[in-house]
Amino acid sequence: MVRLNDEEQAMLAGEFGVPRKLSMEHIQKVGEFFDAEDLVEVSQVHLMADTESTGEAGLEYLEMLGTYSEGERRVRVPTVTDPLGCDFAKAERINHPEEFIAQERRLTAAFETLGILITQTCINYQTILPPVMGEHLAYGDTGSSIYANSVMGARTNFQGGPSALAAALTGRVPRYGFHLDERRRGTNLWELKCRPDSLSDWGAAGAIIGREQTSYWEVPVVLGVDGSPTSDELKQFGAALASFGSTPLFHMVGVTPEAPDLATVFDGTPPSATPITRADLDNVYKRYRPGDDKLDVVVFAAPQLSLIEMQNVGLLLRDRTVHADVTVLAATSPEIKSACDRMGITEMIEASGAVVLEGVCFYQMHAREIGEANGWRRLMSNSAKIVNILGGYGYEPVLGTTENCIDSAVAGRIV
Repeated sequence: MVRLNDEEQAMLAGEFGVPRKLSMEHIQKVGEFFDAEDLVEVSQVHLMADTESTGEAGLEYLEMLGTYSEGERRVRVPTVTDPLGCDFAKAERINHPEEFIAQERRLTAAFETLGILITQTCINYQTILPPVMGEHLAYGDTGSSIYANSVMGARTNFQGGPSALAAALTGRVPRYGFHLDERRRGTNLWELKCRPDSLSDWGAAGAIIGREQTSYWEVPVVLGVDGSPTSDELKQFGAALASFGSTPLFHMVGVTPEAPDLATVFDGTPPSATPITRADLDNVYKRYRPGDDKLDVVVFAAPQLSLIEMQNVGLLLRDRTVHADVTVLAATSPEIKSACDRMGITEMIEASGAVVLEGVCFYQMHAREIGEANGWRRLMSNSAKIVNILGGYGYEPVLGTTENCIDSAVAGRIV
């Protein structure tokens, strides 16, 4: 049985209102499933926020919670959202089905009623409220979770939508998994024999390691990183690792805060390291190499682009025109989109015929339906994560560098 303190017992008894009572009941069941001894307080929550995740049932549940008084329904800790499923300003441009647009508007209203901040970003650690070492969180997006755990040294499990919502309403999660010191120890070792040259290379490295993980509880440790990777490089690496391996935590020796050396991160003698060579990275690209050069859509997303990535896409597209047969989509957060508007980056990108999407991420936008509506099948991206996901949505995904993606979009074929 999960041990509750006096305040937690009062929430469970309904003394703080029905929304918190329902949330505490959920948390208690999750804690019992994972043999948690007690609960831990969290300081912030990041939850999935698209209707493809919530479905109609989840949307109706949120709307039901909104019928209670503000004191009963308002979240207890800062709570922000993952990308929505629709950029309302660009919905017509990409033929977004009307029924999904209506659902997204309902979902946004329901979140606002609960006091949730509609940040619409999966890179909240870069743009909203970066967590710090040892901070306990309830993060729902896999990419944000692995970055917070690994790069920042904060602590979270992958929180499904109902669990993240329950954490927001109570400020609590069960103390299990990666909230515990013993779960954060290294379990397998990898060595980079070459430094990845591009963001897509870092994603490929994450894919290689992710494919070999056999359990959510495994914690890969990486050696051989020559100089600290950038935030965007670590973002692509972690997002791919989480996507291919369902992995919430990695350590990079000499880079991430919990891994100053091998002795610190492993219990006992470290295992033998599995090498990752340039040929291994190249083989990831080969797995997604099609038999012809047809191209329908190029997507920069998953994770959303940082300001630096947006600038790079803009510079690569400057004074060039996207081929009429190809659509180019670049997704970023509302905060970064505003900065891009101010700095002329949005104009530089869209002057080429590309489309900047705000507050969304492609695979959460009912990707199958918009693909069918636009006749998109062959999709190219620099994100190993999105290439991994979209094969299941009816696409034929191709992995390329940012430069390769832009050159292909301009040529109208994969080059």
